[in-house]
Amino acid sequence: MRLPALVLTLLALLVSPALAQRLDETPRVAVISAFPPEIGALNAATKDAKTFDVQGVKFTTGQMEGKPVVVFLSGVSMVNAAMTTQMALDRFNITRIVFSGIAGGVDEGLDIGDVVVADRWAQNLESAFARETDKGFEVSASIRNSTLPNYGMIYPRAILLPGDGLQEGRVWFPSDPALLETAKTVAASVALQRCAADKCLVHPPKVVIGGAGVSAPVFLDNASYRKYLRSAFDARVVDMESAAVAHVALVNKTPFIAFRSLSDLAGGGAGANEMHTFMALASDNSATVVKAFVKALPN
Repeated sequence: MRLPALVLTLLALLVSPALAQRLDETPRVAVISAFPPEIGALNAATKDAKTFDVQGVKFTTGQMEGKPVVVFLSGVSMVNAAMTTQMALDRFNITRIVFSGIAGGVDEGLDIGDVVVADRWAQNLESAFARETDKGFEVSASIRNSTLPNYGMIYPRAILLPGDGLQEGRVWFPSDPALLETAKTVAASVALQRCAADKCLVHPPKVVIGGAGVSAPVFLDNASYRKYLRSAFDARVVDMESAAVAHVALVNKTPFIAFRSLSDLAGGGAGANEMHTFMALASDNSATVVKAFVKALPN
């Protein structure tokens, strides 16, 4: 007995995994933060909000500074950030990706409260852990595909992307040049907070455009490794999500930029880590710049 083609099609749909379905076709800017303290000011700035729940991830569509947006939390760290960004790209018509949040400062010329907009991002712990021998650390040339210097047994590696065409792999994932230019236009005009509760910053915070950022699934509070990141990667800022989102954006050919305000110095401070002291201030400073940036985006 031969089943009609329509019946076969319906049976195939029943037994196959559900495909991601578009929830909204309006072209939107994705505005992302990693965890709740970073997103409060952005949610407050989103008007006509409508929330979609996708496997526990809440995506909120609406208008921010007159622009259509979808705002959501990536979750903390690299895999969460990559997963939720791809979920958003599959379900919404995203034209640009903007990340807003806190970070650790690596550049000695930067201070807590500053907002850094890096022009490129690397995944600094994409690496080979070398074998220790009587002659020191040894790593196979077939595994060692980056010229970046090592930190002890940790040898950075480039990332091979499917279909990328770069045989040597890729260390850096770029921010979009046009979005960086827009960021430059608003950098000098935003007023950033200097005081949190009863504690104020020594220096008035500023917006810094350009330079390198690095990301890894590690909370960094170590002075030695911080110095290594500055020397080896020429990094200005370190976080746990931006490079992963930049990676997904590149593969999906979607313009990307990240705004990261320094809540601490990633182990470079004289005393205890100050993230919890200045987390709210840094989050709000990043959100302030992002709102001005979204307002300045061309339609």
